[in-house]
Amino acid sequence: MEAKQPAHEPVMAEEILQVLPLRAGSLVVDGTVGLGGHARRFLERIEPGGHLVAMDWDGSMLSIARGRLGEPAGATVEFVNRDFREMAQVLGARQADAILLDLGLNSAQVDDASRGISFLHDGPLDMRMDRTKGEPAAAMLNRLGPQEIEQILWDLGDERWARAIARKIVERRKQKPLRTTADLVESVLAAVPAGARDRRIHPATRTFQAIRIQVNQELEGLDQALQDAARCLAPGGVLAVLSYHSGEDRIVKQAFRLLADEGFADLYRKPLLPQEAEIRRNPRSRSAKLRALARVAESEPGKEP
Repeated sequence: MEAKQPAHEPVMAEEILQVLPLRAGSLVVDGTVGLGGHARRFLERIEPGGHLVAMDWDGSMLSIARGRLGEPAGATVEFVNRDFREMAQVLGARQADAILLDLGLNSAQVDDASRGISFLHDGPLDMRMDRTKGEPAAAMLNRLGPQEIEQILWDLGDERWARAIARKIVERRKQKPLRTTADLVESVLAAVPAGARDRRIHPATRTFQAIRIQVNQELEGLDQALQDAARCLAPGGVLAVLSYHSGEDRIVKQAFRLLADEGFADLYRKPLLPQEAEIRRNPRSRSAKLRALARVAESEPGKEP
């Protein structure tokens, strides 16, 4: 029996299709292909003769994308198991007409209990996107001092109970090391008074987000990666970036500003947000922000720029 494929709805797909200049024969890069939801829509636009470079640092996600995208008759697909920070090396001298970076998680990663990303599923407290390298979340939380944990929760999760949660984590690990997502959830619930909890989100939401970002070093080198990706664009090409965290969006905004002096144009004064209908249909899209940057087309001889 064929394994059931995880459900997936790409975030802000229509807005992305509107801003990316996709046409027959285009070279498009999906730097975070995930389950292939956006990429599948791209292929419909670049046939015939188009080429899709599908990148992902998570080998298991790339395998799913490979199965979903297959070998389309009217376009070619190049699957690359590398971090989007290495896009310039992957493309070499090639220039892309369109690039997408979706900095969020996909449903398969969140719902896989063995990854330990979600507080809704009990499993090993791992959180690594690439489980062949790096330090699992449990090892990090059992090693760091309370001030270091507090700083992570405050900086990367905007968690106002960061100090209390950090202290509770250190207190609990003296009795037994943290090993599972349930251990971390219990630490958060023990630290945050019931009357002070935000009713709109689970009390552990910000803690899990902050720790996942730290474990995977998701903000490390992001500014340089965005600049490198932009420089991979052909004249007239567009880089679209979906972010889900205030720290990410701030880095994207600043990187785009820096590129303004190099012949790039920020297409939105403020980031686009998902429509209410999409948020109702796909609640995980609610924190998404879309920014886009265009490489100004070079003028043709005898024409005004």
